[in-house]
Amino acid sequence: MHYPHKVSNTKRVRKLGFRARMRTRGGRAVMNRKRRMGRSVNVV
Repeated sequence: MHYPHKVSNTKRVRKLGFRARMRTRGGRAVMNRKRRMGRSVNVV
């Protein structure tokens, strides 16, 4: 059987995690937008 895509959790966290979001202005804007929507946990 062929497994097409193996997700690396390390890479995923570095790209999409909380600290990655907080690092840039745009990332912080994303977090705030989701918080306004009512999302409590917004990231990996």
